Amino acid sequence: MSPTQSPLHSPGRMALMRATKWFPWLVLLSGCLVLSLNLGVRQSLGLFIPDMLNDTGWTAATFGLAFAIQNLMWGISAPIAGALADRYGTTRTLIGGAVLYGLGLYMMGTSQSPGELHLTAGFLIGTGVGATSFPVVLAAISRVFSAQKRSFALGLASAGGSVGQLVMAPTTQAMNSSLGYVAALVILAGISMLIIPAAFAMTGKAEGNSPSASPDLGPQSLMAAFHEARNHRGFLLLTAGFFVCGFHIAVIATHLPTFTELCGLPRSVAAEGLALIGAFNIIGTLTAGWAGGKWRKKYGLSFIYGMRALVIVIFIFSPKTSETILLFSASMGALWLSTVPLTSGLIAQVFGPRYMATLFGIVMLSHQIGAFFGAWMGGIVYDLTGNFDAVWWASVALGVFAAVVHMPIDDRELRVAAKA
Repeated sequence: MSPTQSPLHSPGRMALMRATKWFPWLVLLSGCLVLSLNLGVRQSLGLFIPDMLNDTGWTAATFGLAFAIQNLMWGISAPIAGALADRYGTTRTLIGGAVLYGLGLYMMGTSQSPGELHLTAGFLIGTGVGATSFPVVLAAISRVFSAQKRSFALGLASAGGSVGQLVMAPTTQAMNSSLGYVAALVILAGISMLIIPAAFAMTGKAEGNSPSASPDLGPQSLMAAFHEARNHRGFLLLTAGFFVCGFHIAVIATHLPTFTELCGLPRSVAAEGLALIGAFNIIGTLTAGWAGGKWRKKYGLSFIYGMRALVIVIFIFSPKTSETILLFSASMGALWLSTVPLTSGLIAQVFGPRYMATLFGIVMLSHQIGAFFGAWMGGIVYDLTGNFDAVWWASVALGVFAAVVHMPIDDRELRVAAKA
């Protein structure tokens, strides 16, 4: 043991912990907490936009671009964070991401110019979110669960993120109303630091799979795994489909509060809508995780994207009342992150769990590029037309596209397919 190594974190002790039956469940619980904090805070930030618009005098496009940069940096940092977690360990990666996340939240409320807003709400928060999000967390979980239990475990973890949204949306709105957005963002920065203690249970990296997980797939390098995925048509189709998921989520999470005010409804409706998304997403992700263990995941993804398109079409032609907004939120909530356990599970199924953090991070980049355009396009369309009609119809078209592209994916396990 080196002089700087404590007995608590010695390799022998950590190997013993990973060998115990309860360790996978500790990793799952910690992963749920990390994603709950990550997504609960992030998905509530749009609630600050109406007040910040009034106080700063900046345009909706300025805030749309800030959130677009945030989503893009989330996407760019996700595969980098995934590779760092695969190479150097999950704990260190999560701690570094939490620090950036908290710093961005702390500084966002005091931004004095659009440039500062883009740096704090965009670059810092986006990088922090990307380094503490799905690729890193779900890869750690996938390594400690067997193939039979993996899909449901990933569904549980994804649902954990929605618990945070269910709690944080009304909490954030209450803090914003009583304390103002500057103080509320400082408090959120402190809350985000709870990721750090949870990170210490998320041990492991690609070179050190748990004995309870699937066996290692041999001496494949990270670059070899990347080239293997790049040449797999199904991986490319999955990446294209996840672009649509990001677009949908960014449009709603960023612009629902502004859209609600545009309809002449109180701000509390938007907060209740975001909370409902979180509540129904728990049901959706758990159901998707369970279904993914029984039926082919690609068909589940096609169903989810097709249903999103249908729900948005119905919403477009419905009267915009409080009840309609809440019903729309609940419906989209059931379809919100239900794509995540199926998408991540499909990657682990085809390519194995060893380098899942990196491969899912690449797919996540496509998701966040979609989110970039969703957030930015929403702001531009609103500034130019005074409404969001074009964005809703673009969301419908993309939903149909995603429903189609998942159908031809070859979802056979790559090693088995190669031997056939």
